Amino acid sequence: MGHKILIVEDESNIRRFLKINFERNGYTVIEAESGEEGIIKARREEPQIVILDVMLPGMDGFKVCEALRKEFSSMGIVMLTARSQDADKITGLENGADDYLVKPFNTAELILRVKALSRRLDIKNETKEHKRIKSGPFTIDIYAQEAFKQEAKIELTPTEYVLLKLFMENEGKAFHRDELLDMVWGRSYMGDPKVVDVNIRRLRAKIEDSPVNPTYIVTIWGIGYKWAGHQIK
Repeated sequence: MGHKILIVEDESNIRRFLKINFERNGYTVIEAESGEEGIIKARREEPQIVILDVMLPGMDGFKVCEALRKEFSSMGIVMLTARSQDADKITGLENGADDYLVKPFNTAELILRVKALSRRLDIKNETKEHKRIKSGPFTIDIYAQEAFKQEAKIELTPTEYVLLKLFMENEGKAFHRDELLDMVWGRSYMGDPKVVDVNIRRLRAKIEDSPVNPTYIVTIWGIGYKWAGHQIK
């Protein structure tokens, strides 16, 4: 059985259509037609993934995303928006979404995006060994799927966790943005490559001493990013 999914969508025909298609792919589906109901059901049902429409009556999807992310750092969130402006996409990502899709969307693409997110959620099950990765002041506990800076736990989204793990396992390697997109979001990803930069910015805000002058995740101009776990002086 696949992960449990909460679909927060006020249009009943879209909601039912998505429910049918995800159930056919092995997911357990819960429905909500408003942001407030979505938060209540997320707390009660604890789904692994939320598909969240932006244009909801009352509390909009951006606010719902922000509220869910504060309570559930490891929950996967995919936002659906009828607005294609870059500012709206970036707002969703900066509020904690892992991915977004612009309406009208291809259902097969949404399912592929969710499957890719499911794989990121499943990383914690990749080994039964109590393995740890260390780099500079950072430690990742693979079994617990938790990250720490010194002794302080870092609350990470599934995507941020995968990015940090990838960087720490490849200290000093320069990653092209396209390479990160393929390795973290999957080769089938057809969204905006800006998703990489926004997630890097979010991750820096959580781990850097000064996010505006990063010394752990270093920008390689014209290429992408690399990890300098012991800091660039």
